[in-house]
Amino acid sequence: MLTRTIVSIGAIALTACAATASNAQDNDASFAAGYGSHGRHVKVMIISMFAPEGQVWLDHLGPWESIPVAGLSPDYPDVHCNKQDICVMTTGMGHANAAASTMALTFSPRFDLRHTYFLIAGIAGIDPAQGTIGSAAWSKYLVDFGIQWELDGREIPAGWNTGYLGINTTNPNQKPPLDYKTEVFQLNAKLTDAAYALSRNAVLTDSAQAQAARAKFSYAPANQPPAVIQCDTLAGDTWFSGTDIGQRARDWTKILTDGKGTYCTTQQEDNATFEALTRAANAHRVDLSRVADLRTGSDFDRPYAGQTSADNLLNYQAQGGFVPAVQNLFAAGNPLVQEIATHWGEWRDGVPQR
Repeated sequence: MLTRTIVSIGAIALTACAATASNAQDNDASFAAGYGSHGRHVKVMIISMFAPEGQVWLDHLGPWESIPVAGLSPDYPDVHCNKQDICVMTTGMGHANAAASTMALTFSPRFDLRHTYFLIAGIAGIDPAQGTIGSAAWSKYLVDFGIQWELDGREIPAGWNTGYLGINTTNPNQKPPLDYKTEVFQLNAKLTDAAYALSRNAVLTDSAQAQAARAKFSYAPANQPPAVIQCDTLAGDTWFSGTDIGQRARDWTKILTDGKGTYCTTQQEDNATFEALTRAANAHRVDLSRVADLRTGSDFDRPYAGQTSADNLLNYQAQGGFVPAVQNLFAAGNPLVQEIATHWGEWRDGVPQR
């Protein structure tokens, strides 16, 4: 009896699984029938990392259709698309969430992303030597700060200025062999230049609190109003604050880009997101030449003169940069998004000559 019961339960379970699989296939088939054999066509996919970054787009460009995608973060299970074929997804914060959600998106049968432009758009810490809170930075290089060896800073060898060094190197100034293949990525400079040209005169949001925080710096551009700029971004799941570690961020960017890149923003996700897109590109599901990266400064990565690094980190919210940074994702990013969506005939086959 027990055996028969188990068999019966197994049969019921298999029937249920078959029904579930059939329903899923039916759903995918009906979706594909509505949007083409490869899924819904998307002109621009905006990739945000947490709710406020995505919400600023949802507030401005609706109405939206919510499309559930298997494998996305349970906190953000839907991709939102509008009638312009502009879509917004939110990955969840950090390397792991960014990679997992981006992979789920790009391998979903619900979308045809072969001609899609991707805009990675999020807030970040910013180097006061390159920008200020509220500034919007378009990047040509994505550099991973986390893939390094680290010695305790209290025990570094004589003559070294940092405890960080590339993996399988012998001093902090050597370029590592890039065995991970995700340490540095170069984006399509033509697309980055186009994005900058379209947005360079955008009117950016500011706040009195951010202005007061900037005024504590004695030099530009830290103490100037926010602007749209071009410089590069550094990814690492560990937040940092400090002049010395900030200098390592500058140096590491120069090392990995052979002197071509300039560090200015620090965030957690972008190398992971781009590697997931790379896997999809290898499967002919996306085009890596259509990826743009925009980061807006929400707080300084190092203290002003007389401030401690601990105070800069622990009280980062007092800088007042969060709201301007979120708002400026849309202010600086939307000119590119609208240019692509409204002039699709010029952009479908690649970045147009201008």
